[in-house]
Amino acid sequence: MEETQFTNFETKQKLSNATAVLVLGILSIVTCCCYGILGLILGIVALVLAKKDTKLYNANPSLYTNYSNLNTGRILAIIGIVINILTIIYFIWIISLVGFDGLQNQELMEQRIKESFGI
Repeated sequence: MEETQFTNFETKQKLSNATAVLVLGILSIVTCCCYGILGLILGIVALVLAKKDTKLYNANPSLYTNYSNLNTGRILAIIGIVINILTIIYFIWIISLVGFDGLQNQELMEQRIKESFGI
């Protein structure tokens, strides 16, 4: 009879927030058309969750399996935050260019844009 040696394996776990960070990172990019506010909030939440799980992973990297999902979600959240900040800056620029009343009246908007650009 053959003897088999069993080694003591540590069971690998998944990081608890990796999937949530990935989903929030994707949603922060997708929701950039919502005036930049919703996507900015989602991106910040994703970064906070990613920071918690990154600390957990760095404490014992051999214990966890899905760090790549966490890292991908973190990168997507950063991209989403940048896009959403640019969107907010764009909307502030448009409002400062045409004003709130110009946003409601298309003729007034066209007139103010022509005046601003010297057309």
